[in-house]
Amino acid sequence: MRIVFFGTAEFAVPALRAVAPDAVLVVSQPDRPCGRGMRLQCSPVKQAADELGLPSQCPEKCRSAEFVECVRGLNPDVLLVAAYGQILSQDLLDSARLGGINLHGSILPEYRGAAPIQRCLLDGRSKTGVTVMHMDRGMDTGDVVAFEEVDIGPDETYGELQCRLAALAAKMARKWLPRILDGSAPRTPQDHSKATYAPKVLKGEACLSFSRSARQEYNRYRAFTPSPGACLMLESGNVKISRAALSDGQGEPGEVLGTSPNLTIAFESGAIEFIEIQPEGKKRMSGRDYANGARLKPGVVLKEL
Repeated sequence: MRIVFFGTAEFAVPALRAVAPDAVLVVSQPDRPCGRGMRLQCSPVKQAADELGLPSQCPEKCRSAEFVECVRGLNPDVLLVAAYGQILSQDLLDSARLGGINLHGSILPEYRGAAPIQRCLLDGRSKTGVTVMHMDRGMDTGDVVAFEEVDIGPDETYGELQCRLAALAAKMARKWLPRILDGSAPRTPQDHSKATYAPKVLKGEACLSFSRSARQEYNRYRAFTPSPGACLMLESGNVKISRAALSDGQGEPGEVLGTSPNLTIAFESGAIEFIEIQPEGKKRMSGRDYANGARLKPGVVLKEL
């Protein structure tokens, strides 16, 4: 089996490790500026490829004629794609004998697009899964080979769920690729009338608002933790939320309901306990320590920007 693997995000790393013995090339997004110093950093998949001793390329545009010819020259059986971040052209898909196979973090046709795991958490869903699918010109519209469903924990964050789904995707890749190659795998068209979409996350979406319900904003915290990072935009400064929990408290939106054992703040309905936070320009600290330093008392109403 000759595989050209396309992936960028952490979700794709277990799958790469699972198929590494058959990978003839690993393709990832180019290095991007990261952190306060904006230093160039390679993707998790590129790092894993280097650790595994696999050849890799990071084209700015994978649809370029030069890159397509490079892939075609490797005579791959299949292109395996997981959380890559670019759309593969039909010419690129045709460069492999069996085309492209995608490992997608949802039960298709639900949550097609760039951020299926985060979007299902934001929507408060209780189940999700991984789909193995054939790729075509559309966005996650190809025929389904197989899917496996998992339950979502009520307090599970994006980072935790992504880790579980990544392990499942790797297991499914090992199981289904041999059957895809020998022609024994099923192939079922999607019901496009049931499709939903999961667009790329915008950083501003990670900001919680006291004017919405605690349940809704707790799901927002779960969906965007650890990336891009849930936060509160207060008049006193931006506060990143590291750990939080739902509370039964009630009060005016933004009202401090308590500071011990955790900082508890009311939302439009319900409340959230802020267990660990990071004020702008400072180190991570407990919500209680933040409340003490800011001299917050029950009854104080925090204002948003």
